Amino acid sequence: MGFIGVAGFGKRAVLSLMLGVAGVATMFSQTHYNSNVAVGVRGGVDFSQVFFNPSVRQKFAPGMTAGVAFRYIEESHFGLIAELNFVQRGWAENFEEAPYNYRRTLDYIELPLLAHIFFGRRGRFFFNAGPQVALFLGESTKANFDPNEMASLPDFPYTNRMNEQMLLSVSQKIDYGISAGLGAEFNLNKRNSLSLEARFYFGLGNIFPSKRADTYNASNQMTLSATIGYWFRIK
Repeated sequence: MGFIGVAGFGKRAVLSLMLGVAGVATMFSQTHYNSNVAVGVRGGVDFSQVFFNPSVRQKFAPGMTAGVAFRYIEESHFGLIAELNFVQRGWAENFEEAPYNYRRTLDYIELPLLAHIFFGRRGRFFFNAGPQVALFLGESTKANFDPNEMASLPDFPYTNRMNEQMLLSVSQKIDYGISAGLGAEFNLNKRNSLSLEARFYFGLGNIFPSKRADTYNASNQMTLSATIGYWFRIK
């Protein structure tokens, strides 16, 4: 399957997830249950890479994530979550034994819409999954060399690795993809609870140009995050 086919499949996958979440929500809204509505905050750390094709030697880049959330539950094991988060993504170059380091940090505001499936009452185990979109805010670079001068640097591994990514700026301001997470929630009392979650995100869009004449056919973001959240039930 070519890259255009993969991109088309990705868009169809996001649309299918959105329609599925909406369909399930409509089904449950037609059945009478005592609803549970909560607002919350969440924060934690994430570790990101970019799936490049051709591949790039890299390590996970650490970052932070924080945001607010709204949760609506109208069934004993199912609900919906909408979040608004600030998140730092990016990647870190792996130069192996060479004494160089480079890290690119990409800042986003993201909006996930997640199906929330849970089990348990006093304490819950849950699974969250769904599509999300993000708006690119800006980028920063931390390196101990000037990427524009890397061809003249002593012992720089210039000839046996991909380096063009260090000179490119993010061209796509809107990112979209799919996220899924597992976690647990612990009730403090009837209205307050704490949650822990590990979540994985895979971007279906590219951060760099991906036409036939461009360097990279793919530049999809991948992020693994660990967060702690606080929920306050308002209904």
